[in-house]
Amino acid sequence: MTISSDFKELFRTKSGCIYQCDKDLCFYVEFAGHLTPYKFACFLALKKLIDKIDLASMICNSENCCDMEIVNPCGSDRIYVLSLPQIIEFKELLAGGKAMLQLNSILKERLHVAMA
Repeated sequence: MTISSDFKELFRTKSGCIYQCDKDLCFYVEFAGHLTPYKFACFLALKKLIDKIDLASMICNSENCCDMEIVNPCGSDRIYVLSLPQIIEFKELLAGGKAMLQLNSILKERLHVAMA
């Protein structure tokens, strides 16, 4: 997997990384051995989709059909087939990426106010 020099690392965990590419105007999500591009709105939609997964019901349900979750995010040809541990790791990665975006917005806002 080749990472372009245009990519800026936004957030990293042991299971993946989120990059921002200003040249392509999108985010790249590296997870489970794949690098997938997402426009901003689709990145947020992916996070909401993953956040909607009910981990408690997956844990409590003993049927085999509840061991995996299939996620087909908008704006992407990628389909994620995730086990329970992968869902937890993916939630952590996406939450960290969104938190870094929010932090960046707050910093830009504060710097803009301080300079005005």
